[in-house]
Amino acid sequence: MVKIGINEKSLPFELSWFDKLNCAKSCGYSFIELSIDETEDRISRLDWTKGQRLSLVEDVITTGVPIDTMMLSALRKFPLGSANAEIYDKSYEICQKAIILAKDLGIRNIQIAGYDEYYAAKSLLTRENFIENLRRVVNFASENQVMIAIETMDDKFINSIAKIREIKQEISSPWLQAYPDLGNISAWPENIPSLDLAEGLENIVSVHVKDTLSVTSTSPGKFKNVPFGEGDVEFFGLFKTLKRIGYSGTLTVEMWSEKNDNAVDLMIKAHTFVTELLSKAGLNIEN
Repeated sequence: MVKIGINEKSLPFELSWFDKLNCAKSCGYSFIELSIDETEDRISRLDWTKGQRLSLVEDVITTGVPIDTMMLSALRKFPLGSANAEIYDKSYEICQKAIILAKDLGIRNIQIAGYDEYYAAKSLLTRENFIENLRRVVNFASENQVMIAIETMDDKFINSIAKIREIKQEISSPWLQAYPDLGNISAWPENIPSLDLAEGLENIVSVHVKDTLSVTSTSPGKFKNVPFGEGDVEFFGLFKTLKRIGYSGTLTVEMWSEKNDNAVDLMIKAHTFVTELLSKAGLNIEN
């Protein structure tokens, strides 16, 4: 049985939280993934008051639509592996606040980007800093019973579940797992996506569903804003892989349509695209 949710950036930006939750439900989705991105507006959510947190929890209970996961993409701006000591500490502080926010809102799973560094240069130091800082984050998360899940990225640093498993050899904890992105693992020519999923099953706590264009000798690929069915991801085959290996959990549809006038139509279209292929692959969908 799989449960289909949608990331917040797919939903019309102007909606209140109550309306976002109802919108997701009306489009067929079972949960929303909260976005804490690089913008000051969304980073400020980490400092929501008790009243603001309680209001969102009440909306969740009233609508019956949970916020099961959080996407902490603010770590692109404040990467865990930064060689800058202030940014290094800021990234840990952001993660601490995100873990407490998740605990307060009932979010079970924080997805962090698998970047040691994003805007600045990578080095041996940024890799070591990433592992060192991530260990601090995982320790704090375990104290609060919140899962930290590394996403496979549009970056070679961590672009497969296999690489996440290598990180787990350095940080042995049940509170550190993998959040593979089907589009990202499919885009890299060195990956065999079905094998990566099968070998990494025991570490998968959620799956992102998006389309991408592959990296080739003449193209850097395209990792965002590729309409479903117009990219190179073999969704039917990957869904059959998930069925074969016995994956049972959440699938999060990922788009960046929140500023589009037709955001709701895109949400419905994506839900239809994904559910038809899931059903064809034999995966049961939780309503």
